[in-house]
Amino acid sequence: MVKRVMVATAFALALAACGESNTRSTRHLAPIPPRTLALMAEKAMSSSDPILVRAYKTESELEVWKRRADGKYAHLKTYPICRWSGQLGPKIREGDRQAPEGFYAVTPSQMNPDSTNYLAFDTGYPNDYDRAHGRTGAYLMVHGSCSSAGCYAITDQAIAELYAIARDAFAGGQPAFQFQAYPFRMTAGNFAKHRADPNIAFWRNLKEGSDVFEVTREEPRVSVVDQRYDFGPEQPMVAEKRAADEQKVADHVARGVPAVRMVYEDGSQHASFR
Repeated sequence: MVKRVMVATAFALALAACGESNTRSTRHLAPIPPRTLALMAEKAMSSSDPILVRAYKTESELEVWKRRADGKYAHLKTYPICRWSGQLGPKIREGDRQAPEGFYAVTPSQMNPDSTNYLAFDTGYPNDYDRAHGRTGAYLMVHGSCSSAGCYAITDQAIAELYAIARDAFAGGQPAFQFQAYPFRMTAGNFAKHRADPNIAFWRNLKEGSDVFEVTREEPRVSVVDQRYDFGPEQPMVAEKRAADEQKVADHVARGVPAVRMVYEDGSQHASFR
């Protein structure tokens, strides 16, 4: 019986690390810092403009983008990730400590002002893709602090700012913002290096959506067809980028770039925290 209680307690603590609530506070009401508002103005953005968020495990970075008056997204800020857990690759099942990878939608109801990790938002895992593959798990968050049980932790100061940016975007009329989570930046060099990884087909599928954003600077339209992410008909400029990147991968391989599989003890963090 004692063993069962200890296991149950440990499981509860694991959930608390990314999803359970704390007592009500006013942290979620903090305004966007003046320096960030000034940066928005410098980049022809307003606090009410829609946002898009991208996370990269290997580089341990989380980017915030804002849509400007021309309808195109532009980079606003990059936050170092203080801790993500698991390995490169998607989350598969409850308890595997994997931080998710994929395309997710974050609505106002997924914002958690009472997180035990200062503030947080739920990534939306599992999404339609995850459910199509029978994946399990819940409460996969982006939050404060510097510990992770399947989440992306970006420190209290960073999540306070990101929370305020998202809150003002929602107030401006954005119904949900897209959260894109990747194993690494979708470069030819990284694909050449990771070409023998069992997840490579999945990552190539993620790159299709990344390429749409990189070329158009517009939010990819995401659906799931035949257990794959689908981004609609491929646009000519996106097809050109894909073909060019594939040639670069081939060039890297021809030059002898070795195929490696990165294995992390249990996730990693940005070099600035080491």
